[in-house]
Amino acid sequence: MLTTLSIRDVVLIDRLDLSFEPGLTVLTGETGAGKSILLDSLGLALGARAETGLVRTGADQASVTACFTPPDDHGVNTILQEQGLAIEDEIVLRRIVNKDGRSRAFVNDQPVGIALLRRIGEQLVEVQGQHEQMSLADPTRHGALLDAFGGLGPECGGVNAAWRAWQEAVTELDGAREAIAAAERDEEWLRHAVDELAKLAPQPNEEDTLAAERQRLQQHERRGEAIAAALAELTPRDRRAAGPAAALRAAVRSLQRLVPANQPETQNPAESALVALERAEEALAEAETLLTRLAADSDLDPRLLEQAEERLFALRAAARKHGVAVAELSGLLDSLTTRLAELETGAAHIEALEQAARQTRQAYVDAARALSAARQDAAGRLRDAVTAELPPLRLDKARFFVDVADLPEASWSPNGVDQVRFLIATNPGQEPGPLARIASGGELSRLMLAMKVVLSAGSAVPTLVFDEVDSGIGGATAAAVGERLARVAEQLQVLVVTHSPQVAARGSAHLRVAKQTARDRTATTVQPLKARDRREEIARMLAGETVSDAARAAADDLLRGQRPPQGLLV
Repeated sequence: MLTTLSIRDVVLIDRLDLSFEPGLTVLTGETGAGKSILLDSLGLALGARAETGLVRTGADQASVTACFTPPDDHGVNTILQEQGLAIEDEIVLRRIVNKDGRSRAFVNDQPVGIALLRRIGEQLVEVQGQHEQMSLADPTRHGALLDAFGGLGPECGGVNAAWRAWQEAVTELDGAREAIAAAERDEEWLRHAVDELAKLAPQPNEEDTLAAERQRLQQHERRGEAIAAALAELTPRDRRAAGPAAALRAAVRSLQRLVPANQPETQNPAESALVALERAEEALAEAETLLTRLAADSDLDPRLLEQAEERLFALRAAARKHGVAVAELSGLLDSLTTRLAELETGAAHIEALEQAARQTRQAYVDAARALSAARQDAAGRLRDAVTAELPPLRLDKARFFVDVADLPEASWSPNGVDQVRFLIATNPGQEPGPLARIASGGELSRLMLAMKVVLSAGSAVPTLVFDEVDSGIGGATAAAVGERLARVAEQLQVLVVTHSPQVAARGSAHLRVAKQTARDRTATTVQPLKARDRREEIARMLAGETVSDAARAAADDLLRGQRPPQGLLV
């Protein structure tokens, strides 16, 4: 239900904070006091179109905040969840309108689009007025209203589940047929591709393994080339030339002539050079031995690198040919093999899927026909219930019909095989027609009230707003309107803008809307009325500007639920 409404700088409203309770809240006031501004403000919070004229003169922007506390299982929570918005105990809708007409919307302080705000608002509040009865007048909603009235939720759920099962079977059948048709068109290519990939036999993660092996072999090859180059430097390219080892030995022999035997090293400087040459000769010999051993260890079959590269390049070429990654080749082979196999087993598979589609269709038809029969029964009860409400609302000549008609199969849906329409004939001899087309504005308002009385128990919208539903009526008819509004308010929260004292007296809460002028500025105010003030307001509505004791007495009668003297009824 709507708990609070805060309005800032909207037309004649400067600052206004209102609290609402369950039951029937009536809003009264003289014509032009600003009752429509309140409804326009609430409409802004619910996603209605914003206009520049709504911003109060002298203000930069207008804002409206409406707070709601829907039940935990209310459908609005599904919308919030779909949109990634937090689900809290309270839903806060806020709208800000700038002077240029641009506006921003928020749900629980999160910015949202106006369309989403309107969608959420439609789940929380329904406005009924001279020009806003589209909720009940919209034929697309009549089926759901009839189902709610008849308590047909389980039947509807069964039809919905049967529809999904049927559609899933049809989708699977269509997919299988298309797959087989495609396989037949591509049979030659399929056989060639499967044969080619089967010979290639790609393995999972093979590309990564081959790439790593290729890199290892390349590094090993470069290592062998470096060792061979080093050995080559120690070996003379010309057999007649002396290598570094021979050169060292020749140098040693030459120096040995300068070093007599048994002469101390310190007495002959050539001895030190000789020792260094001998060490160099030994080191060179050791280096040649090590390099020869390393060369032997690095002597791998050069075909290994060639084979790894050929395999890797073949896999990548196949991947490019089929437009997939190398890692997907094995999966592609499985997929193509399955498609090829379907050519042989496809007929049996299609037959099984066709049988499943036939069975699920029949299950849907059976469930839908049972729902249709239940709807026909509920339609008669709804017709009788609404018809019983019409005479006291000065619609005694009107006839209300609930038409449940078969739809062609192309129009079947998760909701069944029926088209449900509410029809009305307001005059004898008149053919029944759609509500909005046949009934006048006042008739339509009262008809909607009668329907709300009957359908309120199954309403998914917790708050109803009636805008001058009593327009153009008075006396016993106005009293009947008030009594029915009170009955609706036993199930739902109801707000009604009224000029009728009979309706106002039925309210469990009463708000008086008035205009006040101070310092050459006019502002709309709203005052919750206690018992004494409420009596005076209803007396004013009965008598006009001059409130007499008789008007007060008549107001007392109305508040006690009694009928006042005929002369004071409006």
